[in-house]
Amino acid sequence: MLPPAQGRLAVGQRGEVERNGVSRALSSASRVTLKENARLPQSPHVISSHGCAILHKKPLVQDRNPGAAMDLNRMSDAVSSLTLRKSDSKKKGTFRLHMVTWNVGTAPPPDDVSSLLLLDSEGPALDVYVIGLQEVNSKVLNFISDMTFDDPWSSFFMDTLAPLGYIKLTSIRMQGLLLLVFAKHCHVPFIRDIQASYTRTGLYGYWGNKGGVSVRMSFFGHLICFLNCHLAAHMEYASQRLDDFEHILETQEFETETAPRILDHKVLFWFGDLNFRIADHGMHFLREAINNKRFHLLWEKDQLNMAKKKEAFLKDFQEGPLRFKPTYKYDLHSDNYDSSGKKRKPAWTDRILWRVKGDAPDAPEQEAEPEEELAEPKEQEPSVRVTLESYASHMSYGISDHKPVTGTFSLELKKLHTTPLVIIHAEGEWSADWDALVTYSTQEPFPSSTWDWIGLYKVGFRSHMDYVSYMWVKDDEVSCTDEVVQVYVSREEIPVLGGEFLLCYFSSNLQSIVGMSPPFQITRSKSAPPEGVTPESLNGMDRPDEF
Repeated sequence: MLPPAQGRLAVGQRGEVERNGVSRALSSASRVTLKENARLPQSPHVISSHGCAILHKKPLVQDRNPGAAMDLNRMSDAVSSLTLRKSDSKKKGTFRLHMVTWNVGTAPPPDDVSSLLLLDSEGPALDVYVIGLQEVNSKVLNFISDMTFDDPWSSFFMDTLAPLGYIKLTSIRMQGLLLLVFAKHCHVPFIRDIQASYTRTGLYGYWGNKGGVSVRMSFFGHLICFLNCHLAAHMEYASQRLDDFEHILETQEFETETAPRILDHKVLFWFGDLNFRIADHGMHFLREAINNKRFHLLWEKDQLNMAKKKEAFLKDFQEGPLRFKPTYKYDLHSDNYDSSGKKRKPAWTDRILWRVKGDAPDAPEQEAEPEEELAEPKEQEPSVRVTLESYASHMSYGISDHKPVTGTFSLELKKLHTTPLVIIHAEGEWSADWDALVTYSTQEPFPSSTWDWIGLYKVGFRSHMDYVSYMWVKDDEVSCTDEVVQVYVSREEIPVLGGEFLLCYFSSNLQSIVGMSPPFQITRSKSAPPEGVTPESLNGMDRPDEF
């Protein structure tokens, strides 16, 4: 059984099938929770012309929930207030992005990554983390396990960042290549249309040990793409590295008309174990330049720097100065370069580059009358400005023969979206002793789907897959007006132990959370066991060891 968050696969297979017949209610036994997830609930069948299924298939619950009076006027007032705010002029925002690239050499995660993620930094908070790993353990048994459950690296970073208020937006894995994207809780509803893709380049394109994985998104209305690559190794394969990268740029596609190719995005970050080496210089010269921190003497013979001067498709890529020691190849758990018989030459194999696509010129104004004096043309201000704050390696990590590299950026842009697509609230008091209602309203048109769902999450959840329970938006709908929709929640889907929770509206088409409720308290049920007693299963959902 696929969970609802993997609805993209379900939509691709079934989403376009026309649904006929009469919509019917689902029994509580067929609802999916963490405990009983044997199958997906049925999809709704009848949708009105304005996109709302007017289904009075379950009794209204305000007579059973003492706090759930369906105050539609209150919700309408909130919608009107938000509409006024939407009319405000777009404001600029500055966001801090921290990127990591690390060839981990099949090693498990270290004990601590505080310095790698700048968790001890006293500077402004980071808004987004993008983590690209190469050579994650992909032996057959490990890979099959990781396809079923979160791989150890993903779990490690989620466990590290979730308590700090970051949510994993998405991830993609191709054998040893792994790309993870995290964002602060408050930004999540404004990061939309998330898609992932991959391209194999190993063994003439048939094997995924080399290649690229990417994630693209609309970030406050601006299209951004992250591309994590692991290219061919060895000094003599510089041309193949360039050919493979160009192939990835030309062939990797996304299911969108606005930016179907990687280079169509406004901002592209290209990073990973790119495997470019330092040509011509002998080992003695390399070691002397590195030991004396005269890194600039090596820049001219860096294969990537040389390629950027010659190859047209690389001309718009930028990179910070390489003012740190080459990141390959080290003895394990050491700051010493390769002491084995091979004695590989040091190289800056691990890199982070970026590219900002030029803004389209404004539409020309009408020609001035001959007698009018022509005004001087104004220089167009870029819609997105990317500034590199730091570019560094981290020598304290020695689990592999590569040192991790990080880049911290500031993104200055106009917020084209200032209101979530969906405003969602929990109505009244919630408890497993009675049924409940969720109220939501859409703030602007978006491609909703019969596969959209609302998840119930504990505060501090790690990703959209960490739902405690969920409801299909259309299947469980009980009332709908032009402004407000109400969705039924069975008491069997509410944790009996209670606690602090929130609701998220997940869009199947946009593959993202497009609305979040404020946190609210679920009252401990009268049927809950005494304090200190932890049953194996309560309503199939209460598993304190996992939340």
